[in-house]
Amino acid sequence: MGGEFTHFDGKGNAIMVDVSAKEVTERFAAAGGSITVSGETLSAIRGGKVKKGDVLGVARIAGIMAAKRAASLIPLCHPLAFDSCAVDFTLGADKIEAVCTVRLSGKTGAEMEALTGVSAALLTIYDMCKALDRAMVIGDIRLLEKSGGRSGHFRREA
Repeated sequence: MGGEFTHFDGKGNAIMVDVSAKEVTERFAAAGGSITVSGETLSAIRGGKVKKGDVLGVARIAGIMAAKRAASLIPLCHPLAFDSCAVDFTLGADKIEAVCTVRLSGKTGAEMEALTGVSAALLTIYDMCKALDRAMVIGDIRLLEKSGGRSGHFRREA
């Protein structure tokens, strides 16, 4: 694991990294996570029977909105203009996997935006289903892939 901490100045004060000298490049980030749910909850989500509405549709919008607001939530995160952002879900036997992808042209990466987006999507699923299942567990939130910029390409091994 390389790199030095860049969010501190010479005196140890927290700073926003100066990216003014960096080149604009195409950036991509994908982050994933999951929520473990009961069979009853998964069945209700699949069948559109959750009283609060379309769980995955609302979670998708929440994830995209949160990704766009990452700089408002993460203190030293740069505000970025996206070219695209998506949140997708895969339903398993007892788990919903979520992936948030972000693409942009910029001077800094989109990892925090993708991580924020997937987190908000999973939290939204919890919120919309908590009346059915308070034992849901959110986890495995991680960067899956990133490209662009000086640090190059990263892809998490399976």
